[in-house]
Formats: sequence, C-alpha cells, structure tokens
Amino acid sequence: MSGVFNMESQRGQGDGGVDQGYRSLGNGHNSRPQSPLKFFALAKKSINDIFKDLSEYILEANTFLEDNMKLEEKEGEKNKTSVKEYHNMVRGIIEVLTRDHMKVAFFGRTSNGKSTVINAMLRNKILPSGIGHTTNCFIQVEGSDTNEGYLLTEESDQPKSIMSLRELGSALSTVKLKENSLIRIMWPKEKCRLLREDVVIVDSPGVDVSPNLDVWIDKFCLDADVFVLVANAESTLMQTEKNFFHKVSDRLSKPNIFILQNRWDVSVHEDDAEEVKEQHYQRNVDFLSDELKVADRQEAKDRIFFVSAKEALISRLSEDNKTPTPSGTLQKDYHERLFSFANFERTFEVCISKSAVKTKFEQHAERGQKITASVRKIMDGTYNYSLEQMKDKQNLQCDKAHELDYLEKQLLLLTTEIKDKIKNMVEEVENKVARALNEEIRRLSIVVDDFDKSFNVDPLILKKYKEKLHVHVEKELGRNLQLRCSKVLHNGVETTEKEMIERLGALLPESDKIQLFSMVPKREFEIAYRIDCHNLCKEFQEDIQFRFSLGITALMQRFLGTKGTRSVLMGYSDSIPRPVPGAPQTPSEESYYPPAQNEMLLSLLSGFITMTSRATVAGLLVTGLVLKAAGWRVIVVTGGLYGMCYLYQRLTWTTKAKERAFKQQYVEYAGSKLKLIVDLTSSNCSHQVQQELSSTYARLCNQVDITKQRLEQEIHELNKELSQLKENSTKAKSLRNKADWIDSQLKKFVDDYLLKPSAS
Repeated sequence: MSGVFNMESQRGQGDGGVDQGYRSLGNGHNSRPQSPLKFFALAKKSINDIFKDLSEYILEANTFLEDNMKLEEKEGEKNKTSVKEYHNMVRGIIEVLTRDHMKVAFFGRTSNGKSTVINAMLRNKILPSGIGHTTNCFIQVEGSDTNEGYLLTEESDQPKSIMSLRELGSALSTVKLKENSLIRIMWPKEKCRLLREDVVIVDSPGVDVSPNLDVWIDKFCLDADVFVLVANAESTLMQTEKNFFHKVSDRLSKPNIFILQNRWDVSVHEDDAEEVKEQHYQRNVDFLSDELKVADRQEAKDRIFFVSAKEALISRLSEDNKTPTPSGTLQKDYHERLFSFANFERTFEVCISKSAVKTKFEQHAERGQKITASVRKIMDGTYNYSLEQMKDKQNLQCDKAHELDYLEKQLLLLTTEIKDKIKNMVEEVENKVARALNEEIRRLSIVVDDFDKSFNVDPLILKKYKEKLHVHVEKELGRNLQLRCSKVLHNGVETTEKEMIERLGALLPESDKIQLFSMVPKREFEIAYRIDCHNLCKEFQEDIQFRFSLGITALMQRFLGTKGTRSVLMGYSDSIPRPVPGAPQTPSEESYYPPAQNEMLLSLLSGFITMTSRATVAGLLVTGLVLKAAGWRVIVVTGGLYGMCYLYQRLTWTTKAKERAFKQQYVEYAGSKLKLIVDLTSSNCSHQVQQELSSTYARLCNQVDITKQRLEQEIHELNKELSQLKENSTKAKSLRNKADWIDSQLKKFVDDYLLKPSAS
C-alpha cells in the first residue's frame, strides 16, 4: 500500500513538488486548484492600491489648501489641520495593511498533537513534538524571504539557530522559556505555500498546564482569524478545553473555530468506530452551536474533522523527499484520514481567507469611506467659498487708488523738508565736536599727568607703559567728549526722530501708525568718537637719555634750535682744514700762537682727530681758547663749578625726571597728531548723526513704503485674485469629483471582497 501511495504521490509533483501549488488529497493523488488564500492576497493588494490612491489624493488636497487658503481664515485653518490628520491616518493604515496577515492559533490539551498538525501543514518537522508535554511556550511560524530559517525571541533581537528551538521551546529542556513567552520562527516562504500566502501559525502549550488563560488571550488571540482546537479522538471534549474557548468567545465576537479529532488512526482497531465518531460529532456540534453560539449546527459539523496528524506528516515527508513510507506507520484506510486532513486544510483556507479579509480590511474600508467623505465635504466647502470670494473682490479698487495717490504726494513734500533739517543738524554737530576736541587737546597734559602707572626705562616694560597710556588717553578723551557733546546731540536726535514719527504718522492709516514706533531703535543714540591713540602715536619715540643742560650742544640748541645746531655742527666738521703732516706753516700762523701755546694746541688738535663726538670736539676747542685767554686758575675754578653743575644734574636725573620728560614729549607728539584728526573726528561724528537720522527716516519711510506697496499690491492683485479664485473653484470641484471616484472604488472593494463570498 505504501508503494502505491509513493508511486501516485510522485505523479504531477514535477520539479517543484507539492509546494508548487499541488495539494496531497491523502489518496495518492494530487490536485492543483486555485488556492482560497489567493482571495486574501487579491483583497490585500486591492485595498492597498486604493489607500495609496487615497493617500496621494489627500496629499494633493492638502497641497491645494496650503497654497490657496488664507491662514487668517479659521475655517480654512481647521480644514488644513483636518486634512493633515487624515493624511497621517491614511499613512498609518497603509503601514498596518502592509503588515496584515492571516493568523491561525492552535490550542488543545497537552499531547493532543498540536505541533504535529502544524508540522503536517508545513510539510516539514519544524516544531518539537512527541509524547507527553513537549511545547512549553507559544511558537509563531512566519514567512521569511531568507533562504534559511532562524528564531527570534522576546528577550533579544538577535537571530538564533533553528536548532535551538528544542532547548527554548520544549518542555523537556532545562533552559525552556516561560509559558506566556513567544518564539518566532522565521521560515523561508519558498519552502511552504501557507507562509508564502501570508499565513502566520501559532502553536501553544496545553490549555491544561497554566491558569493564565486570560493573559494568553490578550497577548496572542485578539488578532487571530481562526482557532483550531486539536482534540484527542481517544477521549471526549474536556471541560478545560471548553473553558478556554468560552473565554475566547467572550472576548471576540463569534470566533472561527475548527475542531480536529486527532489520532483517529486508532479507530481501525475498534469495532464501534462509527458510533464513536457520531458521538464526537454530537458533542462537538453542541459545544460550537449551543454553548459558544459561534455557528449553526450544519456549519459547526462542517468544521469538525477526524484526522491523524502523524500519518499526514509521515506521508507528506515521504512524498516530498521521494522516499518510501516506513512500513507500519500508516494504518488501514489511511487515505480517508489523509483526505480528511486535506479537506480540513481546504476548508480552513477558505475560512481564514474570508475571515481575515473581513477582520483585517472591513474596518479599514469603512474608515477610508469616512475619510473620503470628510475630504469631499471640505472640497465642496472650498468650492463654495471661492465663489463667494469672487463676488467681494470687485468693490475695492476705487478706494485703494485714491488712498495711494494722497500718500505719494504728501510723502514727497515731507522728504524734502526732513532732508534740509538733517543737513542743518549735521553742520551743527561738526562744529560742536571740533570745538570740544580742540579744547581737550589744549588740556592734554592734564590727562597725561593723571596717568599714574609705574614707569620703568626697560624697553619691554616701557612698551607696555606706552600701550596703557594710549588706552588711558583714548578713554579719557572719549569720556570728556561724551560729557561735552553726547547729551546735547542725543536730545537733538531724539527730538528730530519724534518729529519724523508725528509727520509720517499723519500719512498712514490708524492700523499702521503703531508700526512706526517699532522702527525707531530702542537703544539711546551714542556717538563713537573713535580716537585711536594707539595708531596715532605708534611712531612716537621717546628721548629720555641724560642731556647736560650747559653742554655745548644743549646751549647751541637753546639759542640756535635743533636744526640750527645740526647745521653748525655739520658745517664745522666739514670746513675745518686738516693740516698735512710735514707741510710748512705760514708765518702768520706761527706768529699768532706762542711756542708753548702752539704745543698745547697741537695736543688738542691731536685729541680732536681721535674723537668722534662733535660736541666733545667743540668743548675741547672752547677749553683751549679759554685756557689761552684766562689762565689756569680761572679755568680750574670755572671747571669746578661746571663739574658741580653737571654732577647735580646727573644725580637729579631720576626715574621720576625721566617720566616727566617722557610725558612732556608724549603730550607734544600726541597733541600734534590729534590736531591733525580734529576735522576727521568732527566729520565722523556728524556723519554718525547723519547716518542715525537718515537710517531712522529710511526705516520710518519703509513703513510708509510698506503701506504704499500694500496698496499697490492690493490694487494689482485684485484682478489676479479673481483669476486665482476661479482656478481654485475649478480645482476644488475636481478634487470633490476625485473623492467620489475613490469612494466608488472602496464600495467596489466592499462588494467584491466583503459582501461576496470568497472562492471555495
């Protein structure tokens, strides 16, 4: 018998075997009808296409409202908000539709063969099975696009090997998970037709091993489309099983329940098998129709099947692997039980496909119709609003044109007057700042004397000293100028700005006058005098070397000035004739100087030749002349007094004296430099006032220009708005009609997939 079965099972299997769409009927023959599961796939594709069109339509409607409706209109703003919410709602529905699948959950007492039934349906021994309590937690089998299967657990997102299922999901394992835990088996779709058709299968522990049935229902049953109760044909339906499905029926409205009387292969050894089958039918029908009230008696009888999951699994594994069926594994009349199992699958597929379409898509279709109707209503209101607006835009042009003409003429007259006022004030500021700065230059020595930082002739320290002095002078001059000028200038600027506001405000409508005050700067106007002492005096070089006041050079500078002294010394050194050694002297020279004195002069001239300082040379010459005329005593007394004067001045040349000399030189240098920038600084300050007043007037005029432009724009846009409103009404009408079309598509979906029964 097994040989006949295997031979027949190979027919029609081809390269793809049964998984290519053929169904084993259990009698050795295969058929390839249209799968009822395709009904769900077609419905899913149809409603997905409709909602994609609906999403694009709502996005188009939202763009239309954003581009054409005025924000200040409360109704328009409300409509835009509603359409945005509808768009988010539709996007959420599309995401749910993409994830929607058909779900079947298997329940029953321990060791009734739930896992074996699932393995037979999957045509592969995936779930752990055997005698006793084997499945310890919920196991969900889903389709995957991968080539190999893997596991996912609630505790981790990391894929696990399919071989670890027996350790995690089997009740015989020491590392088993908790009863209400879930293991997801991601099995390749290409290996199973059910998974390829978006069917998700859930295996469960026995309903008699845990009291947490309510937790099970909430977590795993609320989204199930079909429930399969796997019962043991060797015993009657137990109260434990009934209690579980009573809880399911209380939570779900008329759940789809199938009952499999498994292990019916044991009936071949019983003489009263038909009477037992009838007894099972009677009790199961009573349970489904009378107790649960989920089906009428005939429908309940059609959902009861007597099968042997073990025989179905063995025969299908043998059929797919093209190997002989092991001897003794198939009992007498096994083909009837195989046919009953295949009939269960066929009936189950019809039921789950129709049920899933209804449970998964009916609510979405209703929501889609409501959304479409709401958006259509908005588009209809937009269409009527556009027509009303077209009537109101034609009465505004005359008033706006008169207002614009008056504004342009008055603004021209006022601008000429304000320009003259600004020019006069600028001249006044320039003169005032120039006078104040000149006065500050004259008292610059006081400012410099107030600088009391430590003075040191070390070059690095002296450099820092000068930098701080620059900052001090710049700060004091700026502060003094502010005290002299800023308050008066600020009052003048503020008075002028107020006058500008009053004059311009008279030209504007009441609604725009308030804006003028925001155009005037909130801060008080301050003039930046910009006296950059650091750059002005960066070339200042102090001369604080000791200079003897009675020295030849100092005396010459006192009487001849620096330039004259330089000329004399340069000319003297160049014009003195140098005697040539061995040349004869003229008689006049010898007669002029006595012999002893000639000897002394020769010594002085010899020293003159070796000295490099012209001041020293001049001193020696004068000393020689005095020596000749006055004698040695006078020279000694005079020299002593001269030396004492030198020593006194040398001893009094302290750091304080050097600082005084430095500050005096700095005052002279800085004063000369500051005088050069008086005109520049006063001009700069007057320019700041001019910029302040001009920019303020420009900002005020900007508000006038805004009003003017608004009037011009309003006049210009009136005809354009009429044209735009006409386009809006046309577009709104088109969107309203498109809503009607989408609504018709949704109604067609309801007629085709929700009202019409699925193909059986």
